[in-house]
Amino acid sequence: MRVLFVDDSCSVRVAFSARLKEMGHDVVPAADGAEALARFREIPPDLVFMDIEMPGMNGFEVVRQIRAFEATRQWAWTPIIFLTATNTPENLVAAIDAGGDAFIAKSVPEAVFEAKMKAMSRIAALRAELSRANRKLAALANLDGLTGLFNRRYMDQRLDELWAVLSREAAPCGLLMVDVDHFKRYNDRYGHLLGDDALRQVAGALSRVVEGANAEGLREAFVARYGGEEFSVILPRCPVKAFPRIAEALRAGVVGLAIPHESNEPWGRITLSVGGAYQPRAEGALAQLFRKADAKLYEAKRDGRNRVELAMA
Repeated sequence: MRVLFVDDSCSVRVAFSARLKEMGHDVVPAADGAEALARFREIPPDLVFMDIEMPGMNGFEVVRQIRAFEATRQWAWTPIIFLTATNTPENLVAAIDAGGDAFIAKSVPEAVFEAKMKAMSRIAALRAELSRANRKLAALANLDGLTGLFNRRYMDQRLDELWAVLSREAAPCGLLMVDVDHFKRYNDRYGHLLGDDALRQVAGALSRVVEGANAEGLREAFVARYGGEEFSVILPRCPVKAFPRIAEALRAGVVGLAIPHESNEPWGRITLSVGGAYQPRAEGALAQLFRKADAKLYEAKRDGRNRVELAMA
């Protein structure tokens, strides 16, 4: 375990650090509250030992600030054990009220200390397992089950966050709405199993284009399944010249898959209609960007499909 040990006494830090290292733990010492908070934020430990009486900021206040910091992070909780030379009921109550989890005396017998560390090691292992499971669940909640792309829920949440930042920075943003042409006909002719496979292939082609754009410098672009056979591509901070190029690359990439679609005349393969809206400065309502992109998608479908139509201002 990584253990943060906080005590203003050098001799106590050295003695306990030596005991912890003998048990196989990594020890990060801190001599006061300010150093403890800095160390904790730098790399959160698996366990904290906290002295109570320290100059400047006592242990209770340090722990309150640690808990406040953890409240801003998902699934964050670190076991905290208070150490004190005065093992009184009042200190115990204050320690728990401040956010501590246990309370031991600095004169704790070696056998008791070793038993406590064994228990903390089990808790740390369970905590790590729970954290991994929670991260996995959170990731799954943001993904579309069929294509593996981000889902509509994630797109709405992430785009709201991005739009607020882009508006403050007066940065550009592009939105592309993508629709698979005559996809109902595809399902009617080839069946839903092949339809699902086709959507997965389309999603892969869209992802490759967006990943390429990020590799070239966009960094924050992403693609999401908007619903059914419709997808959205979000292009924050996209240079104006890159926007139409990316839109065309999406269309061409799917055509290049050469997925047969005999009901999609005259091409005989799966194609896309792409409608987009670009704002050189993010401002106003985000919904307006979607309305413009939707209108251009309608134009692309009305004017023959397998084409790109863009609103550039």
